[in-house]
Amino acid sequence: MVKVHPSATVILLREAENKIEFLLLRRNPRISFHGGAWVFPGGRIDPDDYDNNNRGDMILAARNAAVREAGEEAGLRLNPEELVLVSVWTTPEGMPKRFITWFFVGAIDRGDVKIDGSEIHDYQWIVPDIALELHSKNKLELPPPTFVTICKLSAYNDIDTLLSSLAESEPEIYVPKIFQVDGGQCSLYQDDVGYHDGNTDRPGARHRLRMLESGWTYVKSV
Repeated sequence: MVKVHPSATVILLREAENKIEFLLLRRNPRISFHGGAWVFPGGRIDPDDYDNNNRGDMILAARNAAVREAGEEAGLRLNPEELVLVSVWTTPEGMPKRFITWFFVGAIDRGDVKIDGSEIHDYQWIVPDIALELHSKNKLELPPPTFVTICKLSAYNDIDTLLSSLAESEPEIYVPKIFQVDGGQCSLYQDDVGYHDGNTDRPGARHRLRMLESGWTYVKSV
């Protein structure tokens, strides 16, 4: 059985020309897990990220890890108390490496990005629509959780509305199951009608990411 490693990531936002931009980092292509992909800052939760007085508080440990990783990978200093937990993703079964990752979001209005040049090779601030367009043209590789998160970000026009909406909502839990379909794969989430048996044609609720050779599409109708 593959061990599931706890990790954390943080979606950093800033406003530019009345649009929301977020930070993406390009991972070293030699890294085995999503090497060369564009991701949010993040990584495994380290022993020092846990609170000695409450080592069972995984959200606190993940929050601390998100802050630490933003500093190590992008040279940015964050206030952990200002981060909003938006989702928790678990790598599908059958993958050679598996993680349970807490996704946080936070705004940043200052600070120059300084990548380490080792694990991270490049960075960019980008708006959601452009990121999705570049991905559709195979010019920007995005892992599925990053793609879905960007799709959600694209629904907002300003940071205050985005943060207040997410703060009032329960974090979404994703434990994907991936099934083969014509033209590619389909990643189903728990509230999708086909989640348990992989029947993607059955009428009913849809919550899925269609990863086809012709393009990716995120669908949520629940």
